[in-house]
Amino acid sequence: MELLKKISVFTGTRAEYGLLYLILKGLKASPQVDLQLLVGGTHLKKEFGHTVEQIVNDGFSVTHTLDYLVDSDSPLGISQSLAKATVMAAEIFEQAKPDLLVLLGDRFEALALAQAAMIAGIPIAHIHGGELTEGAMDDAIRHAITKMSHLHFTSTENYKQRLIQLGEQPERVFNFGAPGIDNIVKLPLLSKAQLAKKLNIDLAQPYFLVTYHPETLSEQKPTVSLTQLLLAFKSFPNYQIIITYPNADTYGRALMMLLEEFALANKERVHLYESIGQINFLSAMKFTSAVIGNSSSGIIEAPSFKVPTVNIGDRQKGRLASNSVIHCSDNRESIERAITCALSNDFTQKVSQSSNPYGEGTACPNIINTLINYDINSLSKPFYDIDFK
Repeated sequence: MELLKKISVFTGTRAEYGLLYLILKGLKASPQVDLQLLVGGTHLKKEFGHTVEQIVNDGFSVTHTLDYLVDSDSPLGISQSLAKATVMAAEIFEQAKPDLLVLLGDRFEALALAQAAMIAGIPIAHIHGGELTEGAMDDAIRHAITKMSHLHFTSTENYKQRLIQLGEQPERVFNFGAPGIDNIVKLPLLSKAQLAKKLNIDLAQPYFLVTYHPETLSEQKPTVSLTQLLLAFKSFPNYQIIITYPNADTYGRALMMLLEEFALANKERVHLYESIGQINFLSAMKFTSAVIGNSSSGIIEAPSFKVPTVNIGDRQKGRLASNSVIHCSDNRESIERAITCALSNDFTQKVSQSSNPYGEGTACPNIINTLINYDINSLSKPFYDIDFK
């Protein structure tokens, strides 16, 4: 009897889980795979929506939980959470002994699991490597995970070439596109009427979809930048504002407090959510007048709906973007100009003709097939040198 391939997949945030959803479904359905689902971080916290319940409701069995977040998002607190996550992951790997660990993205908890897996001799498959986000410490984390990983799934050809430039063997780097686009193509999104009923909002009035995370490498406090965005919304009184919470990044809780105050003072048009779930979020993106903030979703997913994105500040600086994305500074005047441009007839016409550089929704089956069938027969990683001559 052929032994099942034990594949561990880790998720620590709602956004990351959404991108992994179809991959998890495919691995769970495969008769060749013993899926080990590791769930931690914000999924386990009530203040972030306790989204582990959504994972269970989606039909997945949670194999292990990692409750590593301390009650602080200061630099010290994040380092303490990182350390706790590393210890917990090491203990799990000692018990579970997976054949492969799947990580997505660039968050500190992914770095923790990568370190533990590397020491335990567990090969890592990394999704969304090679990208740039120069305004966040995630940029360094992403490249560090790349150097600890043995299989790579990039979202564009540019990013594939960057990983090869970083010394990764070309035959282990696959460009299948972004998994998030598969969700848009394959998941049953809601109509506007269904979405309005689900969120209990009258969507006859236009709205903005907003997600703003701390810019962790900025010298300016993230609350100052977010305040500029909230002030800019005063110039667009006819638009409702649907806001989802930031990640558990450094000073993320300070942003949450500011958003709660803003929502309380503007109850008639501001709708603030800890988490609205993947289907609701993508459905809201489909019908929004503009995606606003500094989340990767505005860069990667929004162009597939042909809706404008206003990307604020440097958090996503360097990331490949469609011409449906308007980049602006994190001050009120620049944000107001960008939103005004996004709403203009000329720009919306331009967006309607735009394309998404992150693929057409075929990534997940290819990633699943490679995870199952690629044989990593050695943990040795020879550095691949490019002949620049």
